[in-house]
Formats: sequence, structure tokens, C-alpha cells
Amino acid sequence: MRRADRLFEILQFLRGGRLRTARDIAEELEVSTRTIWRDIADLQAQGVPIDGERGVGYVLRESFFLPPLALTSNEMEALLWGTRLVETFGDDALAKAARELHVKIATVSPEERRISVTAMAAFASPQARAAQTFMGTIRKAIEEKRKLSLTYLDLKGSESNRVVRPLNLEFWGQVWTLTAWCEVRANFRAFRCDRLSRCVRLEDRFREEKGKRFVDFLSSIREIKPDA
Repeated sequence: MRRADRLFEILQFLRGGRLRTARDIAEELEVSTRTIWRDIADLQAQGVPIDGERGVGYVLRESFFLPPLALTSNEMEALLWGTRLVETFGDDALAKAARELHVKIATVSPEERRISVTAMAAFASPQARAAQTFMGTIRKAIEEKRKLSLTYLDLKGSESNRVVRPLNLEFWGQVWTLTAWCEVRANFRAFRCDRLSRCVRLEDRFREEKGKRFVDFLSSIREIKPDA
């Protein structure tokens, strides 16, 4: 690899506010750690705003302008797989955005790195397709912090009406779930999106409250200990 290319790759590794050690970068570029130390010192001497030190790591300040991201073949394939999966399992708006993104990626990608989308396939289960019905409503409610009014059919066949604070969407391979704070049960609940028969975004907004946030839900899970 030419030194100019190596310097560019170092900047790519440091972009996005990520702290990276010289050893990590050296392993990626297959050079010595000492070479990375020298390259970073040269970049700093040229005015590139790289903060950090040996043994701690380095980070590039976000104020520094970099040209458009250059992707490796594996990174390109990962991105295209992502668009294919979103197109298959997301709602109509996300599927459309994924198709448009694929076109844009193909337009700016070097011909030798383009991957045929026909070599990638993903198929949604009936549960995943059913979940797509209310996906856009749920996403918008999470974004705007608006409560949802749900009609839910549980695994026992019992139907209930809930008002919830939507916190997070999860995808489990073939099933989508919504983690929310249920105001009826006054606790966290996870709802399978394919079991929703009604989902209405309300005008009522909610503010994050300690004990009712998604981070609190994750903390409560970590505190659960398995039986001895």
C-alpha cells in the first residue's frame, strides 16, 4: 500500500469520533504499530486535528472535513445486504428508502466493486409481513415521543386495549416486537407487532422519566438472575 493511501485509510478509521489505538489500525493495515505512530505524528504536524496519545488511542475531531466515505468490498456488501433486509422487513416508507439508497450506492461505486443485487435475497415470514402494517405508525410515535393506543391479542387469544409509551422496536429474524411502558400495567411490556389489530398514534406526548426509559428496561433485564 502506498503511504498516501495508508494515511487516507488512517483518517477513515478515525472518522466519526471513534477512539482507535495504533495497534488496532496497524493490524487492519498490516503494518507495524511504530509505522502508525509515525504516520499520525506526520498528520498532526500537517495540521490534521487528531487528539490522543500512545497507549490510549486517537480520535479525529468532527470539525475536520473528509471526502466522501470510501468503502471496501466487504463494507459495500454489508451495506447492500442491509438495504435488502430493510426493503424486505421494513414498512413501505423504509422499503422505498432502501431501494433509493441502493440506486445511489450503485451510482457512486466504482464498477469493479459493484455487487449484483440479484445475488442477494431475503424473504419475510407471514408474521413479519403482518408487523409491517403498523411499523410506520410505531416508528413515528417513537421519534415524536407520542403515546400509542393498541389493541393486542396475546398468545392465549385474549384481546386487550392498552395505552403505551413506545420505546424501541426489535427484530428477531422473523418477528418484530415493540418494547413499551404500558400505562395500564404500570410496567414494561413487549408486544409482538404481528398481534396488533389496532395501533393509533395519539396526540399525547411523553417525556423521558427515570424508571420508564428503554435504558431502565435493559437495566431491569440485567438484574434478573437465572435459577441456580
